[in-house]
Amino acid sequence: MRATLLTAVRGIELQQVADPTIRFPTDALVTVTVTCICGSDLHPYRGDAPTAFPKPIGHEFVGVVSAVGSQVETLAVGDLVIAPFAISDGTCVHCRNGITTSCVQGSFWGAPDRASVPVGGAQAEQVRVPLADGTLVRVEPGTDPALLPDLLALSDVMGTGHHAAVSAGVTEGSTVVVVGDGAVGLCAVLAARRLGASRIIAMSRHRARQAIATEFGASDIVADRGADGGAQVMDLLDGVGADCVLECVGSQGSLDQALAVVRPGGRLGCVGAPFFQLPAPQLFGRNIGLQGGVAPVRAYLPDLLADVLVGSIHPGRVFDLVLPLTDVAAGYQAMDERRAVKVLLTP
Repeated sequence: MRATLLTAVRGIELQQVADPTIRFPTDALVTVTVTCICGSDLHPYRGDAPTAFPKPIGHEFVGVVSAVGSQVETLAVGDLVIAPFAISDGTCVHCRNGITTSCVQGSFWGAPDRASVPVGGAQAEQVRVPLADGTLVRVEPGTDPALLPDLLALSDVMGTGHHAAVSAGVTEGSTVVVVGDGAVGLCAVLAARRLGASRIIAMSRHRARQAIATEFGASDIVADRGADGGAQVMDLLDGVGADCVLECVGSQGSLDQALAVVRPGGRLGCVGAPFFQLPAPQLFGRNIGLQGGVAPVRAYLPDLLADVLVGSIHPGRVFDLVLPLTDVAAGYQAMDERRAVKVLLTP
């Protein structure tokens, strides 16, 4: 089969690799229908994260089950499934507490599983899925194929945006600021609307992304950053600041921006991979709560899937470039150069 490998910094190649096989009774094999490129894939691509080359890459996919191990109980060949970005058993204490990304037996796509057996990346034609019963979410037969982008968004970015909103305590009537206009930030706008926020300010400098943010429920757009952007947000909120700020980038600048617009006693929901230092005295002195982390997407997926299936949310709008898997390198370039919000790939 063909699979995407990161072979060097900014080196993306689609290569022929061995077909995956069932290795354990709890495994399934999934033939990929749609996959995509994530903003977090750009960290190793750009050389910002330590990486051993060649590395299988990609962690979001929707596909059809093509084989199951003897102990798989909830899935059958032919099922359409969503694969969240982390592998989990669904039964350990952390999974039962809703933190599936800390599963005792868990692992991640493109890395060895807990038995030290390699697991392929999602930007491929087929993937071995360990702990299939706990990891995969089955989609009802007959689901409209037009919903595939929405289903794919549930594998990571919609769940991560939702985690930002939940972590920041968004509830009915909350005032919300979203810092970051990538796919996660845009989905955070949608998540805040879904949870009943009364006002959502999206900080975005890009016209196309502003349009999606508005479609997703943003009531206001602030294009400036830094002190000017913070002042504009505070003017919109009568100098008080936001109840909830969703930080969806992970840079020091984005965290500083979030702190500049949250009210005393407000909360930050931080879901960007953290490349920042926390200003503990400022958090302490202003009674600001901070929560977030690696989004337990598997725990959120059933509720979000139900909303997709009834048409109340369409997170797949974040995919603004569709390419065949053979053009995966061009997809990385488009996202690296910010010419695309998120790239959908079709094997």
